Amino acid sequence: MTLFWHRRDLRFPDNAGLYHALKRNEEVVPVFIFDRNILDKLPSRSDARVTFIQRSVARLAEWYRDYGSTLLTFYGDPVEIWKQLRDEYRPNAVYTNRDYEPYALERDQAVADLLAERKIPFRTYKDHVIFESEEVEKQAGGSYTVFTPYMRSWLRRLDSRLIRRGEADVSFYLAPYPTERYAGSLHQSPTQHPVPTLEEMGFSPTETYLPPPDPPRELLEAYGRNRDFPAVEGTTRWGIHLRHGTVSVRQKAREARATNDTLLKELIWRDFYSNVLQAHPRVAYGSFRPEYDAIPWRNDEEEFAAWCAGRTGVPIVDAGMRQLNETGFMHNRVRMIVASYLTKHLLIDWRWGEAYFADKLLDYELASNNGGWQWAAGSGVDAQPYFRIFNYESQQRKFDPEYRYVKRWVSEFGTPDYPDEPLVEHKFGRERALRVYKQALQAVRNH
Repeated sequence: MTLFWHRRDLRFPDNAGLYHALKRNEEVVPVFIFDRNILDKLPSRSDARVTFIQRSVARLAEWYRDYGSTLLTFYGDPVEIWKQLRDEYRPNAVYTNRDYEPYALERDQAVADLLAERKIPFRTYKDHVIFESEEVEKQAGGSYTVFTPYMRSWLRRLDSRLIRRGEADVSFYLAPYPTERYAGSLHQSPTQHPVPTLEEMGFSPTETYLPPPDPPRELLEAYGRNRDFPAVEGTTRWGIHLRHGTVSVRQKAREARATNDTLLKELIWRDFYSNVLQAHPRVAYGSFRPEYDAIPWRNDEEEFAAWCAGRTGVPIVDAGMRQLNETGFMHNRVRMIVASYLTKHLLIDWRWGEAYFADKLLDYELASNNGGWQWAAGSGVDAQPYFRIFNYESQQRKFDPEYRYVKRWVSEFGTPDYPDEPLVEHKFGRERALRVYKQALQAVRNH
């Protein structure tokens, strides 16, 4: 018997690790664990992400039920649960898909060591990204730290192996895994294992809007034209589905390639930031460019609280933060603006903003969130130079000229209740940031 462990791959079709487990032609028992080490640290017991995961696991259990099998579902500490599974089922092997975040690597090593005590192999597969860091490297070796050459190399590798599917050539790396073909290997069980409810895990359900995995094709085709305008519903909202694997990244890359190169580029950015985290795990805790850790952040707690609440007096920043607080989503263009305002105008440590986004974003993904914040602060790979500071006024004029986005989220905008002046005015904030960054970096280089 083989056990397959679902984590960030909450689907049956086109699942790399599950495909390899089923293809062994042994009975496969699928497993999912609601990880208390993660869930217990969440700041709210009414978290839309937990609602999404619980519903997705329930849907996954229905998939297995349709095939006459059952999904073993638990709530607890993964290492303790795997000790019980190891001793009860005595599997010949455990299969899973790789997760690259620091906690996941430690957890998986602990499980692998536990299984090794009984000489049970722990086999992992690539499923969450198109390419891992070792697959797209510089000619001289080592991971890329600049996006454009990485993208060129990524695209070359994508087309390096083509296979014929129907009347078209498809990249081998985007071809789906035919999991359903081997569904006969699933362990047949007349008894269904119950999926823990939100209430049983100490959570309450939310009514937050959870986007569907398949937006209209017209949206995909117009993505390049509409993606920068926050008042327009022009983004895919794939993020939460890619984060938890309710859709296959290979499927989404095929769709993007067929409709819009700009959309495919966004998926390449996702791989890029994942590759950075894989190759340089330290970015999860500090600046990729260590000299940026010397910046004397002001870290004014009152100004940070105003930023979090969307009360900075900068309309597009306030609209973005209120959209995030209310919906768990923020338009990507606005994410860059609010991050620039926090790190440059307010001179607040990017890690404060990163942590706030981690608590609020439905589509939170450590690698992309970290990469985006370090880009804004100038401390990361392929970073925005510290002397390039977003002018929030010109961003407003360019991307929300009629204030449609602002008026949707800031109800008091244009009334006496809205501040006359921002917390930090652009010219002053820009000059202060340039001075502080320059002095700190020069001091490090002269040391």
